Amino acid sequence: MASALPFFSLILFLFICQFTCITHGEDDEKYIVIPASSLKPGDVCSGPKAIAGTNHTFLVITHRHGPCSSFTNKKKPTWKEILLRDQVRVDYLQNRVSKGNSELQIQNSEISIPTNIGSAIGTNEYIITIGFGTPEVTQTVDIDTGSDLCWIQCNPCPPCYSQNDPLFDPSQSSSYNPISCNSDDCSQLPSIGCSNSQCGYKQVYGDGSYITGVYSYETLTLTPSDVINNFLFGCGHDDEGLFQGTDGLVGLGRGDLSLVSQTSQIYGGTFSYCLPASPTSTGFLQLGAPADTSSLLSTPMLTNAGNPSFYFVGLVAISVGGQQLSIPSTVFSSGGTILDSGTIITRLPPTAYAALRSAFQSYMSMYPSAPAIGILDTCYDFSGYENISIPTVALQFSGDATINLDGSGILTDSGCLAFAANKNAGALNIIGNVQQRTFEVVYNLGSESIGFRRNAC
Repeated sequence: MASALPFFSLILFLFICQFTCITHGEDDEKYIVIPASSLKPGDVCSGPKAIAGTNHTFLVITHRHGPCSSFTNKKKPTWKEILLRDQVRVDYLQNRVSKGNSELQIQNSEISIPTNIGSAIGTNEYIITIGFGTPEVTQTVDIDTGSDLCWIQCNPCPPCYSQNDPLFDPSQSSSYNPISCNSDDCSQLPSIGCSNSQCGYKQVYGDGSYITGVYSYETLTLTPSDVINNFLFGCGHDDEGLFQGTDGLVGLGRGDLSLVSQTSQIYGGTFSYCLPASPTSTGFLQLGAPADTSSLLSTPMLTNAGNPSFYFVGLVAISVGGQQLSIPSTVFSSGGTILDSGTIITRLPPTAYAALRSAFQSYMSMYPSAPAIGILDTCYDFSGYENISIPTVALQFSGDATINLDGSGILTDSGCLAFAANKNAGALNIIGNVQQRTFEVVYNLGSESIGFRRNAC
């Protein structure tokens, strides 16, 4: 009998261990544990956490207000300011889609909505550094998947807004070449006419802000070994309005004027980016296909006839804590869904958001609630906590591509659920940049697919 005790003890131990391991595994599917300190980013740049592992063009992405940014003024706006600007962009994108890309003159109660080409400047958070001209002049620009036109401010520009770097002076560049009014290129562009026989453009904003300049060719330097000759861009000479110090913008949309389309013969119409989890680290922008696509989860890139430049996807389901929410897929298809690098907070149909919020709250009942911040209505007070357990949140796209969001893509640094409801059920849904954090998002215009790779930066 004595010899049997160790045997039964071993069986009991294995049984308990098995039960514990199974339970722990289920909890791993339901929760993410994050340090409370991660909600309070520091002021020291930690640099890149990963390298893209490719021989293609690789540019560092930084958050404009983070310690890795080259900006001299890195003061972060309040969440009230961030959400106000974000809503301006959302209103513009949704109205543009609903009206089929027609020129818009829509007024927000506090800030006007931009019209014509492009997007609401001032909402983009992520920047890269590139070079224009010969000799090369460094310029810090926004990146934006919701725009096609690439532009920078040029000297002379007495009424231009204040920017981080000196104005680009085309007269000092041997490779600068303005497009003439009678050229084929000018006739194919959304031109406003001629100025001194040069092809002009004007991008107008609802509050009177605008960007005016000359369509031109110039040498674009992405890296020392990646130089693009005769790159078409807007050289701005009269730019005024709601801008935030960058030297210009690089459009990453699907239209002919975008960086992606202009370099498609070199990089195959494929690019990717990874937005960092925190402003204290960096991400990357890569032109060309990733070296390893085996871990990519892919979904079809859909096209909206009225807005062919936008990146539409098929969002079909949402899961919280490993459980798919009871939301009919038709709820998501009513207004359509786009991926957008410039929108911050993801916007969902009211029914879908209500289900997400309810499920999220049920998993967070152990934490005291905190006051709402604007549209962020599900907030918590994590004072005194060293670690925080939050439920997993996954987005499922057509093609069976399910992405489990990083913790930084679920909670804002203000302690709020980083999702919001659209104003009506038929409005455009937008997957914002918070939910894209730490994923390499791969856009392949040739195969018309979008891929996601976890923990890429």
